[in-house]
This record gives sequence, C-alpha cells and structure tokens, in this order.
Amino acid sequence: QVQLVESGGGLVQAGGSLRLSCAASGRTFSNYAMGWFRQAPGKERGFVARINWSLSTVYADSVKGRFTISRDNAKNTVYLQMNSLKPEDTAVYYCAAHPPTWDYWGQGTQVTVSS
Repeated sequence: QVQLVESGGGLVQAGGSLRLSCAASGRTFSNYAMGWFRQAPGKERGFVARINWSLSTVYADSVKGRFTISRDNAKNTVYLQMNSLKPEDTAVYYCAAHPPTWDYWGQGTQVTVSS
C-alpha cells in the first residue's frame, strides 16, 4: 500500500509559477513510477507528467517546456514545477503511483491561475 499527500497548490496570476509536492509513504517509493494528473471543472481527469524509476520523463503536450517533474527518492517525494502558468492550467492536481493502472492516488491540491 502507498499513501500519497499533495501540497503546494494555490492562487497565482497568469505567467507565475508554483511547485507542487507529493509525499509518499508505504512501500519502497523508488520502485514506482510516479505521475501527475489534473481535473478541471466539468472535464475528465487528464495526464500531465510522469517520471519513471530511471528518472526518464514524459509530458502532456499542453505542458511541455513549462512544467518539470522530478523526484527525490531520499525524501520519498515527487515534485511538479509549473512555470508560465496559464488560466487553462486551473484544476485540481493529483499525484499518482504504479502505472499503468495507477493504483494509488492522493487527495488532490487546487491550482487556480487568474488572468
């Protein structure tokens, strides 16, 4: 079992930055690929970024060049650095583990980008 707790969300103006954190506990964190997803009001939850145990990364086209996913296995934490934020990035952001079924999810953290 893995428990995930996100933090770092908030209100930011367009063009600003935020860094989300996801603290993991339970099984060996370093063995898991980790991901970030987001869900905007009235929309389905969608993929944002993924980081594998090898530190290779994958990004959704909509965030490439603006968002960076990273992990610190010593701290059991994965991060999402979000730069050049746009109003369309407004959503609840979720951390997840264990693809492809993404068996474990955090409770989510709200990110609101004002224009």
